[in-house]
Amino acid sequence: MNSPLPRASPSSLPHPFSFQFPPSSFNFTSLLLVPPKPSHFIISATTNQTITPSPYSLKLNSHLISKDGFLPNERYRSKSVKDLAGSIKDGNIETLAEFNHLFKGLVLADEVDLAYKLYSTLSNYDFSADSLTFSILVHCCCKRNDPMEAKRVLEHMIESGFESPKVKTFTQLINLLCKKGRLKQAFEVFEIMGKVKCDPTINTYNCLLKGLCYVGKVEEANEFLSKIKKSWKEQRDGRLQPDVYTYTAVMDGFCKVGRSDEALELLNEAIEMGLTPSIVTYNTIFNGYFKEGRPMEGFGLLQQMKERNCTPDYVSYSTLLHGLLQWGEIKAAVRVYKEMLDTGFNVDERMMNTLLRGICRRSRKEKELLEVAYQVFDEMSKRGCDIDPCAYELVIEAFCNGNEMDRAFVNLCEMIKMELSPRTFTLNIVVRGLCVEEKIEKAMLVLVLVCRRTSEMFDKVAFDVLINETNRQGMVKTASCVYCVALKNGVIPSRKPRR
Repeated sequence: MNSPLPRASPSSLPHPFSFQFPPSSFNFTSLLLVPPKPSHFIISATTNQTITPSPYSLKLNSHLISKDGFLPNERYRSKSVKDLAGSIKDGNIETLAEFNHLFKGLVLADEVDLAYKLYSTLSNYDFSADSLTFSILVHCCCKRNDPMEAKRVLEHMIESGFESPKVKTFTQLINLLCKKGRLKQAFEVFEIMGKVKCDPTINTYNCLLKGLCYVGKVEEANEFLSKIKKSWKEQRDGRLQPDVYTYTAVMDGFCKVGRSDEALELLNEAIEMGLTPSIVTYNTIFNGYFKEGRPMEGFGLLQQMKERNCTPDYVSYSTLLHGLLQWGEIKAAVRVYKEMLDTGFNVDERMMNTLLRGICRRSRKEKELLEVAYQVFDEMSKRGCDIDPCAYELVIEAFCNGNEMDRAFVNLCEMIKMELSPRTFTLNIVVRGLCVEEKIEKAMLVLVLVCRRTSEMFDKVAFDVLINETNRQGMVKTASCVYCVALKNGVIPSRKPRR
């Protein structure tokens, strides 16, 4: 583990950890059994059915396209794909080079199913696959999200003595295997590179680093990074110089396991090397701070980004805002929210609801936040956001606490009209607040609206408050009416109307 990375022999690179998996054996599909000379039969790459070449092979391909759905929904396809399909229909494939050109064109156009079907008709043209054909097939399998098939094609290609693919093909396959968590197979492909003397690039190593972190092998990834750095310092091979993606891959691994401080050390090291951290690099640490319950440290990171002319993006701000809300740092969250609006970002609806709930709850003790709660609520209303029931009730409570009873009344009525069911507590504080301001008519209207739906949302507190206030104002008939409504709905008020 202490020896430097070899420059041109990836197979001698010590694995960052020892694999304990049993040796795997692969059964090559008959798809790969393309003989050096044209045969009379070929197995379809997609159906595993035998296709007998016809002397009218060009007509056969036209039939596949026009009748068997070889090119479905043709009118929705790009002009380049239509041109490729036209070449197949017209039978304009006279050489293997032309076949490879069409095959590659379909793969690059993301028409991988069509490309696979075209490959299955290879022998119809009396051609034998060459190294380029197999390289394109590997690329096609990767685009079909089938890395194991791509690996089998690659192994068959090497064992059959064909010229090895370019490093880009190896890297693409390694990357897909790592994304699937098939790290053992990824390093097997990496060893093949060494056997065929195909020098890896830093992109190849980056894929392996991300793969190690993806499966939680963070220590091994960090050791792997150390060897890459040591090899580069000794050989000064530009292809192996660690880049910002190299560091970001390991930093992301550290942050995912709660080791943001070590990720920050790597960030500083990358800066000392003259690398420019990307937005993704910084966002990785934001996410780490959030997971570790240290969102306030994100402000220092935000400042560093600005000082280094790396403008924070929406992900930067929203990750920081989410972390602050999650850990109860409401005032700091408001600060980030306002900065986002000033920068031109729209906070998403879910985050706005979370922010509104947090501000309203905190405003019970910190009255200066009431105005902020009103501003957030107004912004959500202006944007047409769906306000969840809990946030709606909390903002109504905030209006009551701020003596904004008219707004509390309007929004409570709106909530009831939307067929949302406010809690008894919310109804009681609105009725009480309206009565305190001697707005009996509005308090009675709340009673009417609620009783039309269900009286279960009311308890005797609201009825007592109404009866007490109507008695105080000498509205005996109204008090009697309220009392009768309470009894009719199964509620026995403590207060009674005056006689």
